[in-house]
Amino acid sequence: MKLLNTINSPADLKKLPCSVLEELAAELRDYIVQSVSKTGGHLSSNLGTVELAIALHYVFDTPVDRLIWDVGHQSYAHKILTGRRDRMKTLRQLDGMSGFPKREESEYDSFGTAHSSTSISAALGMALAAKLKNENYTSIAVIGDGAITGGMAFEAMNNVGIYDDIKLLVILNDNDMSISPPVGALNRYFARLMSGKFYATAKNVGKTVLRGPILEIARRFEEHAKGLIAPATLFEEFGFNYVGPIDGHDVELLVSTLKNLKQRTGPQFLHIVTKKGHGYKLAEADPVLYHGLGKFSPEEGIKPPTGLKPTYADIFGNWLCDMAATDSKLIGITPAMREGSGMVQFAKDYPDRFFDVGIAEQHAVTFAAGLACEGFKPIVAIYSTFLQRAYDQLIHDVALQNLDVTFALDRSGLVGADGATHAGNYDMAYLRCIPNMVIMAPSNENESRQMLTTAFLYKGPAAVRYPRGAGIGAPVEKTFDSLPIGKGKVLRNGKNIAILAFGTMVAPSLAAGESINATVVNMRFVKPIDKNLILEMAQTHHALVTVEEGTVSGGAGSAVMEALAEEKMANPVLLLGLPDKFIDHGDVSQLLAMHKLDKNGIITSIQERFGKSADTCSIR
Repeated sequence: MKLLNTINSPADLKKLPCSVLEELAAELRDYIVQSVSKTGGHLSSNLGTVELAIALHYVFDTPVDRLIWDVGHQSYAHKILTGRRDRMKTLRQLDGMSGFPKREESEYDSFGTAHSSTSISAALGMALAAKLKNENYTSIAVIGDGAITGGMAFEAMNNVGIYDDIKLLVILNDNDMSISPPVGALNRYFARLMSGKFYATAKNVGKTVLRGPILEIARRFEEHAKGLIAPATLFEEFGFNYVGPIDGHDVELLVSTLKNLKQRTGPQFLHIVTKKGHGYKLAEADPVLYHGLGKFSPEEGIKPPTGLKPTYADIFGNWLCDMAATDSKLIGITPAMREGSGMVQFAKDYPDRFFDVGIAEQHAVTFAAGLACEGFKPIVAIYSTFLQRAYDQLIHDVALQNLDVTFALDRSGLVGADGATHAGNYDMAYLRCIPNMVIMAPSNENESRQMLTTAFLYKGPAAVRYPRGAGIGAPVEKTFDSLPIGKGKVLRNGKNIAILAFGTMVAPSLAAGESINATVVNMRFVKPIDKNLILEMAQTHHALVTVEEGTVSGGAGSAVMEALAEEKMANPVLLLGLPDKFIDHGDVSQLLAMHKLDKNGIITSIQERFGKSADTCSIR
């Protein structure tokens, strides 16, 4: 690491001769592999952008020039080169460095990212701000071939085209890979572009010409090569000056090309070709497996885990295949999360009924609505945090028409290492205010299967929200039992205090209830809330406690309060859940304990409010 150890800022990088940047890239790539092997994180995507990160900081004057990494899970090299090398050992850990760009973390992180397709919009805003302030800096958006298929990216490019006097550079990192393999017409366009018979020759000649001193010859060749490779490219129609495609792992070529583009005014578009996992053969061979991972041995690679409990995504995927075998109207839809949502087997078994629509959450929901109108029973498998991106479609296109669409909301609640950007803390609050919606939260794996069946059989929009990872280890019955809608279940009877728990909070609430002799209820439904059971608990107990792994503001506890208010019940109610703030990355169990949502925290909160003994509590 003789070169890398000398780099503490881009200023140090600029002191190096261009001839040693390839050696630096090898050191940086090895450092990323070694670091991620100890902490876990995103690997394949970061290995693919090492040379690009070096070239960008070598050529541009960051942080004066604004650099935005779309999605941001490819930004580790950027972080290391901007003074955060020693913090890599804290990556994605409590109080450690974020796995995504974060403005509070560094002045070099011009814009916080983690959700897809936002970079061009933000970069355009910054470029126009430079013009309005009469400042001379370049705004740069790095976006992948998966993210650029998102509708927001096209909205931004459509807007870019009317400005010809801004300093904006969009870099398309084309690695034929997002998280799941990319889909759609634009991906096929890139494939045709890359397979053109002139590409290899043009790229090699381009290296020589673009490094030459005669810029006019370079310009003429570039225009000629563009005509050979991609006449009337899509991006030129949007108003960009298009350059490429070029080899994204040739750091000297990247440097020379970026130096040329830096001198130009107007929207510039550089198309680079990279390989996800580049330089680490195991990741090159299986970039999906090495996309997001835990700790591993760099020499041996990822070993198949043994003896693990099935995850909630596994439970969903198994149920999906089982239900599809009984109902030919079932359709499975995912916005580019086939692997993460547990749909790999379904895609193999029912390819005609599986639709990966790409990074297009809005489209996914309205696409499902269209299928529902024609008598099909679509199931949208989507992370809670990503359903936020399709909120209008959920209301206007599905709920307003009371269409039969089931939403399998994975990653609900805290998500651990991915942090605030991916946390599913808000779905109970943002879903329960929508008319016609049914919302369920399972307490264990078997109940998750039952709720998926209940949602599927319900003739209207329904959501099942379940957490990331494994549950408590409850055995799963391979049946299609459904639950009575809007009905909770008393798990234990105690005195004075009734704990009304939702979803993942049932297990710690039950443990707490046994310690302080409180009644514990598995509420099961966030909407419709079991009003009769709430009133029964209010009539037979001095106080109620609600516990949810979601924001308290407008969440399930608020629904309980509303039910009591409607009946003029004045019992004291303690609302336990996540506070009105964004919660950073860290181990889920640590985060739950910090917010008093484990057994001990629930007991402490109850005793602080109502006294040490639930049997003789003082209500206040």
